Amino acid sequence: MRDRSDEQLMKTYADGSMDAFEVLYQRHRGPLYRYILRLVENPATANDLYQGSWEKIIKARSRYRSSVPFRAWMFRIAHNHVMDHFRREKAVADTPLEEIADPQAGPPEQVSREKQQQRLVAAIQSLPTEQKDTLMLKLEAGLGLQTIADITGVSQETAKSRLRYAVRKLKQTMGKPESNQELQ
Repeated sequence: MRDRSDEQLMKTYADGSMDAFEVLYQRHRGPLYRYILRLVENPATANDLYQGSWEKIIKARSRYRSSVPFRAWMFRIAHNHVMDHFRREKAVADTPLEEIADPQAGPPEQVSREKQQQRLVAAIQSLPTEQKDTLMLKLEAGLGLQTIADITGVSQETAKSRLRYAVRKLKQTMGKPESNQELQ
Protein backbone atom coordinates (compact mmCIF):
# COMPACT_ATOMS: atom_id res chain seq x y z
CA MET A 1 0.00 0.00 0.00
CA ARG A 2 2.97 2.29 0.63
CA ASP A 3 3.77 2.42 -3.10
CA ARG A 4 0.39 3.97 -3.93
CA SER A 5 -0.01 7.69 -4.59
CA ASP A 6 -1.55 9.98 -1.98
CA GLU A 7 -4.58 10.44 -4.19
CA GLN A 8 -5.11 6.67 -4.51
CA LEU A 9 -4.68 6.24 -0.77
CA MET A 10 -7.18 8.98 0.00
CA LYS A 11 -9.74 7.38 -2.32
CA THR A 12 -9.14 4.01 -0.65
CA TYR A 13 -9.46 5.64 2.77
CA ALA A 14 -12.71 7.35 1.74
CA ASP A 15 -13.94 3.86 0.83
CA GLY A 16 -13.18 2.70 4.38
CA SER A 17 -9.55 1.51 4.53
CA MET A 18 -7.87 2.53 7.78
CA ASP A 19 -4.58 1.13 6.45
CA ALA A 20 -4.67 3.74 3.68
CA PHE A 21 -5.24 6.48 6.25
CA GLU A 22 -2.32 5.24 8.34
CA VAL A 23 0.02 5.45 5.33
CA LEU A 24 -1.18 8.99 4.53
CA TYR A 25 -0.80 10.04 8.13
CA GLN A 26 2.73 8.66 8.37
CA ARG A 27 3.75 10.38 5.12
CA HIS A 28 2.45 13.81 6.02
CA ARG A 29 2.46 14.14 9.80
CA GLY A 30 5.90 15.77 10.08
CA PRO A 31 5.55 18.43 7.39
CA LEU A 32 1.99 19.28 8.43
CA TYR A 33 2.89 19.65 12.11
CA ARG A 34 5.99 21.76 11.35
CA TYR A 35 3.96 23.99 9.06
CA ILE A 36 1.38 24.64 11.77
CA LEU A 37 4.02 25.06 14.49
CA ARG A 38 5.90 27.66 12.48
CA LEU A 39 2.67 29.61 11.97
CA VAL A 40 1.36 29.64 15.53
CA GLU A 41 4.72 29.59 17.34
CA ASN A 42 3.38 27.64 20.32
CA PRO A 43 3.74 23.86 20.61
CA ALA A 44 0.55 23.32 22.63
CA THR A 45 -1.54 25.40 20.22
CA ALA A 46 0.18 23.77 17.23
CA ASN A 47 -0.67 20.31 18.59
CA ASP A 48 -4.34 21.28 19.02
CA LEU A 49 -4.51 22.76 15.52
CA TYR A 50 -2.65 19.78 14.07
CA GLN A 51 -5.15 17.36 15.60
CA GLY A 52 -8.02 19.59 14.48
CA SER A 53 -6.65 19.63 10.93
CA TRP A 54 -6.58 15.84 10.81
CA GLU A 55 -10.11 15.73 12.22
CA LYS A 56 -11.25 18.02 9.40
CA ILE A 57 -9.43 15.85 6.85
CA ILE A 58 -11.16 12.76 8.25
CA LYS A 59 -14.58 14.44 8.17
CA ALA A 60 -14.04 15.69 4.62
CA ARG A 61 -12.72 12.38 3.23
CA SER A 62 -15.90 11.65 1.28
CA ARG A 63 -15.68 15.05 -0.45
CA TYR A 64 -12.10 14.59 -1.62
CA ARG A 65 -11.69 14.47 -5.40
CA SER A 66 -8.59 12.76 -6.79
CA SER A 67 -8.26 15.43 -9.48
CA VAL A 68 -6.88 17.69 -6.72
CA PRO A 69 -3.43 16.79 -5.37
CA PHE A 70 -3.89 15.41 -1.85
CA ARG A 71 -1.01 17.45 -0.45
CA ALA A 72 -2.53 20.71 -1.66
CA TRP A 73 -5.96 19.69 -0.37
CA MET A 74 -4.54 18.72 3.04
CA PHE A 75 -2.54 21.95 3.42
CA ARG A 76 -5.55 24.01 2.33
CA ILE A 77 -7.60 22.44 5.14
CA ALA A 78 -4.80 23.08 7.65
CA HIS A 79 -4.28 26.64 6.40
CA ASN A 80 -7.97 27.46 6.77
CA HIS A 81 -8.06 25.88 10.23
CA VAL A 82 -5.07 27.96 11.39
CA MET A 83 -6.49 31.16 9.88
CA ASP A 84 -9.78 30.51 11.73
CA HIS A 85 -7.72 30.17 14.93
CA PHE A 86 -5.97 33.50 14.27
CA ARG A 87 -9.31 35.19 13.71
CA ARG A 88 -10.60 33.80 17.02
CA GLU A 89 -7.52 34.37 19.13
CA LYS A 90 -5.83 37.51 17.73
CA ALA A 91 -2.71 36.83 19.82
CA VAL A 92 0.04 34.34 19.18
CA ALA A 93 2.33 33.04 21.93
CA ASP A 94 6.09 32.70 21.48
CA THR A 95 7.60 29.34 20.68
CA PRO A 96 10.65 28.17 22.59
CA LEU A 97 13.50 28.13 20.11
CA GLU A 98 14.24 24.75 18.63
CA GLU A 99 17.61 23.25 19.20
CA ILE A 100 19.00 21.06 16.48
CA ALA A 101 22.41 19.62 17.20
CA ASP A 102 24.67 17.52 15.05
CA PRO A 103 25.69 14.55 17.22
CA GLN A 104 29.03 14.43 15.35
CA ALA A 105 29.84 18.08 16.09
CA GLY A 106 32.07 19.03 18.99
CA PRO A 107 30.96 21.61 21.57
CA PRO A 108 32.15 24.74 19.66
CA GLU A 109 30.53 23.64 16.38
CA GLN A 110 27.37 22.59 18.18
CA VAL A 111 27.04 25.95 19.96
CA SER A 112 27.59 27.80 16.71
CA ARG A 113 24.97 25.74 14.87
CA GLU A 114 22.49 26.13 17.71
CA LYS A 115 22.94 29.91 17.73
CA GLN A 116 22.49 30.08 13.97
CA GLN A 117 19.40 27.84 14.18
CA GLN A 118 17.98 30.04 16.94
CA ARG A 119 18.57 33.16 14.85
CA LEU A 120 16.85 31.55 11.86
CA VAL A 121 13.84 30.41 13.90
CA ALA A 122 13.54 33.88 15.47
CA ALA A 123 13.80 35.49 12.03
CA ILE A 124 11.06 33.24 10.64
CA GLN A 125 8.85 33.97 13.66
CA SER A 126 9.27 37.70 13.10
CA LEU A 127 7.92 37.55 9.54
CA PRO A 128 4.40 38.86 8.91
CA THR A 129 1.85 36.02 9.00
CA GLU A 130 1.21 36.04 5.24
CA GLN A 131 4.91 35.82 4.41
CA LYS A 132 5.56 33.16 7.05
CA ASP A 133 2.58 31.12 5.80
CA THR A 134 3.81 31.28 2.20
CA LEU A 135 7.38 30.43 3.20
CA MET A 136 6.29 27.44 5.30
CA LEU A 137 4.07 26.10 2.50
CA LYS A 138 7.12 26.26 0.22
CA LEU A 139 9.68 24.88 2.68
CA GLU A 140 7.68 22.42 4.78
CA ALA A 141 5.15 21.25 2.21
CA GLY A 142 7.33 21.66 -0.87
CA LEU A 143 4.42 23.17 -2.78
CA GLY A 144 4.71 25.22 -5.96
CA LEU A 145 3.68 28.86 -6.28
CA GLN A 146 0.35 28.18 -7.98
CA THR A 147 -0.65 25.66 -5.32
CA ILE A 148 0.42 28.07 -2.56
CA ALA A 149 -1.63 30.80 -4.23
CA ASP A 150 -4.66 28.50 -4.39
CA ILE A 151 -4.30 27.50 -0.74
CA THR A 152 -3.89 31.06 0.53
CA GLY A 153 -6.52 32.53 -1.79
CA VAL A 154 -4.26 34.99 -3.59
CA SER A 155 -2.83 35.31 -7.09
CA GLN A 156 0.34 33.49 -8.06
CA GLU A 157 2.15 36.85 -8.32
CA THR A 158 1.09 37.78 -4.78
CA ALA A 159 2.34 34.42 -3.48
CA LYS A 160 5.60 34.94 -5.37
CA SER A 161 5.99 38.43 -3.90
CA ARG A 162 5.30 37.20 -0.38
CA LEU A 163 7.87 34.48 -0.80
CA ARG A 164 10.42 36.89 -2.25
CA TYR A 165 9.92 39.39 0.60
CA ALA A 166 10.15 36.64 3.22
CA VAL A 167 13.42 35.34 1.77
CA ARG A 168 14.81 38.90 1.49
CA LYS A 169 13.96 39.62 5.14
CA LEU A 170 15.51 36.35 6.28
CA LYS A 171 18.69 37.04 4.34
CA GLN A 172 18.90 40.54 5.80
CA THR A 173 18.31 39.24 9.31
CA MET A 174 20.84 36.46 8.92
CA GLY A 175 23.39 38.86 7.42
CA LYS A 176 23.69 37.22 4.03
CA PRO A 177 23.81 39.20 0.80
CA GLU A 178 20.75 38.93 -1.38
CA SER A 179 20.97 36.99 -4.59
CA ASN A 180 19.15 37.89 -7.74
CA GLN A 181 17.73 34.39 -7.92
CA GLU A 182 13.95 34.14 -7.64
CA LEU A 183 12.12 31.21 -6.12
CA GLN A 184 9.90 29.49 -8.61
